[in-house]
Amino acid sequence: MRIMAFDYGTKRIGIAVTDPLQIIATALTTVHPEKIWDFLTNYLSAEQVETFVVGKPVQMDGSASESAPHVTGFVRKLRKTFPGIQVVEVDERFTSKMASSVIAQSGKKKSKRQEKGLVDTVSAAIILQTFMETRS
Repeated sequence: MRIMAFDYGTKRIGIAVTDPLQIIATALTTVHPEKIWDFLTNYLSAEQVETFVVGKPVQMDGSASESAPHVTGFVRKLRKTFPGIQVVEVDERFTSKMASSVIAQSGKKKSKRQEKGLVDTVSAAIILQTFMETRS
């Protein structure tokens, strides 16, 4: 079974998944928040997911960020819509900066590095990788 991670934003949700053996985290796609439920229903009809990992937006001092209420609503609806799938929240501080750095180091052209959707999917992969490294 796979693990799926989300970097939630009000304009885009970055999504990453593991392979079925849960060894490798891979950036999957970005989806507009209005289309996430159809996307998940379709994805879950083809793939088995045991855990959803959601990046929890936290300020440097550990307090909730201004986007936290949106993420809380998303997590609540995930739990209600897919009750058989565990939902875990992971601190997402610095993931966007780390994603930008990874993309820059990959040799992508500047125009590609500035694509917000790419940053969001790579951020989701970093959130997923962090979860995978800390759960054992």
